[in-house]
Amino acid sequence: MEPLSPEVLEDLRHGRAPRERKIAVCSGGAHLAPADRAEILTVLAGDNDDMVAERAQDALLSQPLESFLEALKRETALPALFTYVAKNFADKPGVCDAMVQNKNCSAAHLVPIARHLSSLGIQALMEELDRVSDSPALAAALEHSTSLTADQKLQLHELHGNAIDEAALAEAAIEAEPDAARRQTLLQKLAKMTVAERVQFAIKGGSEGRRTLIRDSNKVVQRAVLQSPRLTDQEVEAFAAMSSLTDEILRLIAGNRKFRKNYTVVRNLTNNPKTPLDVSLHMLPMLNAMDLKKLTTNKNVPETLRTTAVKLQRQRQDFKK
Repeated sequence: MEPLSPEVLEDLRHGRAPRERKIAVCSGGAHLAPADRAEILTVLAGDNDDMVAERAQDALLSQPLESFLEALKRETALPALFTYVAKNFADKPGVCDAMVQNKNCSAAHLVPIARHLSSLGIQALMEELDRVSDSPALAAALEHSTSLTADQKLQLHELHGNAIDEAALAEAAIEAEPDAARRQTLLQKLAKMTVAERVQFAIKGGSEGRRTLIRDSNKVVQRAVLQSPRLTDQEVEAFAAMSSLTDEILRLIAGNRKFRKNYTVVRNLTNNPKTPLDVSLHMLPMLNAMDLKKLTTNKNVPETLRTTAVKLQRQRQDFKK
């Protein structure tokens, strides 16, 4: 049997293929990769043709779990696959975490499997707050998970709130948006938002919103800013230098591998008096000679950091000798 063309595969994946071809897939008469077969069968199991649907449902029972796991890794995975896997394999190792890792898997598909998520799966969701903040049902389901940490429980609790520190946001907006009219419009918009809505705005909104919400009184909103796919290097560099940010947010910036690759972020964090000392000491060896020398005379940073910078500077000079 010859492999099916991409066009035929797409027709099958979306239920557009002729009846004969659908039945061939169900009977194993079509040459398909195991992951393709598993996914297409989940589509055909809901076919309008009762015979096709019944044969697909029977065929699904003999498909190995590995085929479904492979299909779940694909960005193009279909809703029918998520629905079937959630219903039939939620208690199987690796399945629920694979669903979380697939950004195409909606919150609606994650709600029924939330109780089966491992600590790693929950962590992945909390590090990508988009789906959790957009679905009260998913947030509520996660709260009942035994794998949830105390910090994650607190974040989920904060998501349900409506509290907003308008004074703090107004102060942050002055720095973020110089234009008074646009600033007022931004503040009016934020004042009407719940925490979950501000999280969504932090992830999907513009730079002015992010620069304002990074100083939101709610920690989960602050975290969402750093998770935004629209966040630029220049914004992170500015955040790293802001002494008005919380220790926790500066620690999150420092702990992000992508952010740390930016030397300006490292330099700004090291010179930021609000950066936790253990973080700045860890980053000290990353500074070049010029910036290390400047740090030794920076009266704004802790004395321990300056002293350590002096020692490191001498060690480097001795090594050159």
